[in-house]
Formats: sequence, structure tokens, C-alpha cells
Amino acid sequence: MPDSVYRLGILTVSDKGSRGERLDTSGEVIREIFEHTNFKVVDYQVVPDEIEHIAQKLIQWADKDRIDLILTTGGTGLSPRDVTPEATLSVIEKDAPGFTEAMRAESLKITSRAMLTRAIAGIRKGCLIINLPGSPKAVRECVGVILPALSHAVDTLKEQVSECATQD
Repeated sequence: MPDSVYRLGILTVSDKGSRGERLDTSGEVIREIFEHTNFKVVDYQVVPDEIEHIAQKLIQWADKDRIDLILTTGGTGLSPRDVTPEATLSVIEKDAPGFTEAMRAESLKITSRAMLTRAIAGIRKGCLIINLPGSPKAVRECVGVILPALSHAVDTLKEQVSECATQD
């Protein structure tokens, strides 16, 4: 087990899920993947596809609760109700496009529909926020792509890394 333990928040964005009409299988997939890592789930919520609800939760978790990593799932597609990227953009201070670029690149090897995602990633008050798709299968694939870089990213945000050059 790595030395550092990081605080993880999972925010599922789903109108039906927030009304109890659908089980949140994507949020559970995230929880399962991170169960045996140095990221510990400290908060989990399901909110409707509303910019204000999403942004409010992101701000609370980043600013007040000092969560290190927030993973959102859902609301990143092309439908009119998909507003997770807009909510995230409204609260981040810096973007971190490498995460979503890597997820899209790998996902395109599996399905041409990967180009339909509008997911983004960024930083707010030392918290890394990454939008994931809403499908459990896509969540699994995308987290597999970014997981190897997450500890280093959070350590960098916490200024616990002085050298980023490595021989991968």
C-alpha cells in the first residue's frame, strides 16, 4: 500500500438516479476500482443534471471538504440535459486536458462513439476534478487509462513532488 492516502469524492450526475428511479452502477464501479488503492472514498452523492447542483457540490468538496480527487460520472454527452462539463468549467481554475485526451484516445480504439463525449478535467483549490462517462463499461475503460497517473497528479497538486521527469 502506498504511503499517501488520498480523499476521493464520487459525484454521479443523473436525473433518474437522483429521483431513485435508477441504480447508480457507474458510481459503484468507481468505488470498486478504487477499493484497493490509496484513494479512499470519503463522499458520494447523486445529483440531477443541473449545473447549479453539480457546481455547488464540486465547490463544497474542493473548498470546504478538501477532497483531493473528484470523479464525476454521467452528463458528458450531447443530449440537452448533459451539463456536467459546463458545471465543471464554471468552477475550475485551471484545465487539465491530458486526462480526457487520453481517455478519448483509448476509448476511440474500442468505439467510435467515444468522440461524442465532452468530458473535461481541471483543478480547483488543489483538487483534481475529472468527468467520466455515465456507462459502467466506459467508466471501467476510462479509469483504467488514468489510474496510473492519479497519485502523481495529486502529489504534484499538494506540492509533494519536486521532479516530474521520469523514464516511463
